[in-house]
Amino acid sequence: MPYVLIALCAVLAVLFLSRESKKEYTAAVVLKGLASLCFVILGILNSSGSGTAKLIVLGLLIGCVADILLNLRMVFEKKGQLIFLVGILVFLTGHILYLAAVLPLCSNRLVCVIIGVILTALLMVWIFKQITAKPAFKIFGIVYIGAIMLLNCAAVWNLVTAPSRFAAVFAAGAVLFLVSDIVLILNTFGKEFRQSLRNTNIGLYYAGQILIAMSLLALA
Repeated sequence: MPYVLIALCAVLAVLFLSRESKKEYTAAVVLKGLASLCFVILGILNSSGSGTAKLIVLGLLIGCVADILLNLRMVFEKKGQLIFLVGILVFLTGHILYLAAVLPLCSNRLVCVIIGVILTALLMVWIFKQITAKPAFKIFGIVYIGAIMLLNCAAVWNLVTAPSRFAAVFAAGAVLFLVSDIVLILNTFGKEFRQSLRNTNIGLYYAGQILIAMSLLALA
């Protein structure tokens, strides 16, 4: 069953990209929502029911909602910027839930936070040199990247200090999620939109969410 859902997610994601590239935005929203629903169901099926698992499943569900919101901005263009910001805020909530699941497992949370702040600052300085965005988007970007960077620091720290199958799979998913978001930001606010980068963004994103959902098998 898990592999059927993974395959279905991949097919729906490809169909979504095809519809979106042809500016068939309503169909694209539906396909993207269905693709994201696959990793939510995958997470539910893999969940052990523990506190950590419940937080991750809830994070997957919120990610699915955010996916739909981010693409609705193309359907309702007049309110596109507002919908985009709301979508990012919802995604941020999902990252916080993931963080709440793995940060308590860290042997030294303070070190993770310090490393996360430093890496966020360095990454955002580089990103701001590559993009042009309004102040509101920059503020959201700093908070958003800060949250996912802290998530990555906690996930990698857990993998290094207390190796396990869960830590390895979750960390891999978190890293792919981070790279996906960086590609999204550069492609959305950079000098030129590229479909190849959009494909990369979506591919990395779904791979990351699927890995996070699959990590729950190690907690079962």
